[in-house]
Amino acid sequence: MLRSEFELILNQTLSPHRFKDYAPNGLQVEGKKEIKRVVTGVTACQKLIDAAITYEADAIFVHHGYFWKNEKPEITGMKYRRISALIKHDINLYGYHLPLDAHPTLGNNAGLADAIGLIEREGLQDGAKLEESIGLVGELPEAVSSVELKNIIEEAVGREVLFESVNDQPIKRVALCTGGAQGYIEQAVLAKADVFITGEVSEQTIHVAREMNVHFVAAGHHATERFGAQSIARFLSDEYGLEVLFIDIDNPA
Repeated sequence: MLRSEFELILNQTLSPHRFKDYAPNGLQVEGKKEIKRVVTGVTACQKLIDAAITYEADAIFVHHGYFWKNEKPEITGMKYRRISALIKHDINLYGYHLPLDAHPTLGNNAGLADAIGLIEREGLQDGAKLEESIGLVGELPEAVSSVELKNIIEEAVGREVLFESVNDQPIKRVALCTGGAQGYIEQAVLAKADVFITGEVSEQTIHVAREMNVHFVAAGHHATERFGAQSIARFLSDEYGLEVLFIDIDNPA
């Protein structure tokens, strides 16, 4: 598959034009023209690049790529080492941030929602379509206790999570937004959610949860954002016959 065709498939699938993002979505570092073997991962760190080199990948697809808003433009130090390794080995780097969060079937939010069994989903932001919303709201098939939900989430993300339980009421309506989206907790309250699940926590988040009577879960930025890269790997393999390997570079954050 040609590099240009590969990016066209990703753009048609993830619709980056719908989002005002903090980094460029699409091809970020150009490599060889033909793509047969692909690595996907969460972040374009050096370990992922090194693993892709060992795998002899032609392209890397990540959620967290390069050239973020307000990032220093100089290509020195760590940034130089990463980019020079990509160029030396002629590897294309593709990054998709918010579009990968929001995709209704392949995205990070969809993957987490699938893993915990949410149904009847809608966008978290008022009036937003599900595929354009950064976050979603859904229902559990049956109401569960805080302890039961904590166990469900920990099984889904494969790690212990921070669960701030604020009342003894059964939980059924769930709002979630993967990654560093703790600031959306008030959106979850407006959506009448019983619990809000995200990746990270700030000091003030716990106070908001307690005072607004909504359970809060911080399940890990990295852990909640593995789903999209895994889904894209399956999609590219199943639909286009590419050799694709998801590589998880573990991160406790």
